[in-house]
This record gives sequence, C-alpha cells and structure tokens, in this order.
Amino acid sequence: MFNFFKKKKVQESEECEIQPTLESYSFDDVTPIASYFKEQTGVNFDKQLTILKNKMSAFCMKRGYKNFNECLQFIVKDKLTTQELIDYLTVNETYFNREYKQLEKLVEDIKTVQTPVHILCAPCASGEEVYSIVIAFLEANISAQKFSILGIDINGQVIEKAKNAVYNERNVQNLSQELREKYFYKEESSYILKAEAKNSTEFKKINIFDAEFLNLGKFDFIFSRNMLIYFDKETKSKAKNILQSMLKEPTREIFFGHADLF
Repeated sequence: MFNFFKKKKVQESEECEIQPTLESYSFDDVTPIASYFKEQTGVNFDKQLTILKNKMSAFCMKRGYKNFNECLQFIVKDKLTTQELIDYLTVNETYFNREYKQLEKLVEDIKTVQTPVHILCAPCASGEEVYSIVIAFLEANISAQKFSILGIDINGQVIEKAKNAVYNERNVQNLSQELREKYFYKEESSYILKAEAKNSTEFKKINIFDAEFLNLGKFDFIFSRNMLIYFDKETKSKAKNILQSMLKEPTREIFFGHADLF
C-alpha cells in the first residue's frame, strides 16, 4: 500500500512538471504568422495584428505551443494544422439574400441567356450565398436544369456546413415566412434546406490563388462578394485578374460586394 501511494505521488509530481503554466508561454511578435498566412491565403492582417495576436495566443495555448515560432514551425510542416489554422481564422457569419439588388440583376441577366449557365460563387462561406441564388432563380421560374453553381471557400469547416445546409434564425432573417416554409424543413430552432434547392449546387475547398483553381473551367457568371476586403491593394488586383480570366465572356461583369473597394 505504501508503494502504491508513493508511485501515485511520483506520477502526480511528474504530471505537474509537464503541465505548462501561463508563465511558460511567451507570445510576442505575431508578424511571421501574419506573413505566412497572407502567403498561403492572400488574407492580410497587417491592420489587425492585435486581433490576430489574441486569436493566435488562444490557438497556441489550446494546442500546447509555447510561442508563435514553435507554432509556425509546426504549421509549415503539417498540412492538417495549416488547414486547422485557416478554418480558425476565416470563420465568417453570413445570411440569405445579402445585397439582394445584385441577385435581382443576376436573375435578369440569366433570362437573356438561352443555354444552361455555370456560376461560380467565391467565396461561398457556409452556403447562404449559393442557395440565395438558387431560391431567387426558382422563384423567377428559372428551371434547375438551366443553371449549376459551384461554391468555393478556403475554409473546410464552412464547406461542410454548406453541404449540410442547416441554418439558424439569424441566417434566414431576410427570407419571408413563405420562402422559409417553401424551401426549408423546421426542426426545433434549425432550418434545413430541402433537397430540391440543393440539386444544382456543388461545393469545393480551394483557394483562388492555387494553381488548380484555373482547372475549374470557365463560368458564365461570377459572384465574389466580401472576399477582397481581406486583401491589400496588390492582392486585390491579383484576385480580380484571376477571376476575370475565369469568365467565358471577358466583358461580362463580376458581382463584387459593396465593401470590396479597389
């Protein structure tokens, strides 16, 4: 019995030694992580370094990294951790029928095209943008056979949410009760999109700066709203040129968000 308690105390002592304390963490210069993140995603945190520092401190402490350099070294080597970081720093809440005037314009544009159209939504976040387009089309009596929509995002978690298409009250706040009942099942506080509104959609995790992005093909229309606000001037111009190159008709307008200033 004495040996048992002695071993237990030794074990507890050893566990205490390996548990990091707040004093053992040191989070100072976050700019190397900001630079690496911009290089990988295009997202610029130069004007939000304090916010980034706070978020990265929590990210590191949760995973046992004692400083930003240790975290960065591991991120660079491990793709799963890199994606985990991207998901952590790019979570954005959105909602249906945002900037609805642009949806109305798209509805009018698609009516002038005789052949089926392919639409790119970049970024798509958790799917509200894509499904807003679908609902707008169906409400305008545009057949689901006339269009297909590809939604892309660098955040793997929101892509899965988009595929599942389960939303809360805040997400659907701009939809009338009639549209909610027509296109969603209600389960407790959740709104689950019906299958007929998902049939012409596809979602993919990809970065527009990845070489494979250009392999997605050409699109009749492109929606890219509230992505460029995270880029600096040079990266904005680069992103705009890439998206422009993806249009079947180069003269056609890309739908940017009102906050995406150039």
